[in-house]
Amino acid sequence: MPSANVKTLTETTQTKLKDAVNQIEPFLNNYSVVQLTSNDNGEDAQTFYKGFLSDLRHLLVFSEVSVEKLGVLLRRPNFDTDYAERVLYEVYHQCVSAFFYPKNECYSEDGRYAYTGQDAIRFRYKPIREAREIILSISKNYEELRDELAYYENDYMTQRRMQGQK
Repeated sequence: MPSANVKTLTETTQTKLKDAVNQIEPFLNNYSVVQLTSNDNGEDAQTFYKGFLSDLRHLLVFSEVSVEKLGVLLRRPNFDTDYAERVLYEVYHQCVSAFFYPKNECYSEDGRYAYTGQDAIRFRYKPIREAREIILSISKNYEELRDELAYYENDYMTQRRMQGQK
């Protein structure tokens, strides 16, 4: 991929991740399992929200680390295309994967709804409005990142193997 394209992709990726971080962090700072289960204190609700918050914390950390790495790349006087491609590969496999395949499976993407104009995210348990809204609001960022970084899902590593690098 040409260096100019990689630099532009690095900049847009950093912007989208920053936007997601700026939405996730206040949510995590303002809500706890106790607050989220105030209306429904059953075992299913407790389990759901513990997993939900855990997945969001992981996503936040992966995204913040990636924003920092992308920032370092962009601040350097000479843009390092090889390192940028490796970081974009990591963004795809850590951030995008953490969003679409959360460890606790509190929500998932149902592709059948992607073309209907409805939300493609389906929750395992009906969350409170705020929890639902945070996932739906950041989903656009991660969907765009998935589309833009799809090259790095497979082709990047294939290219590296063909060049004899790891």
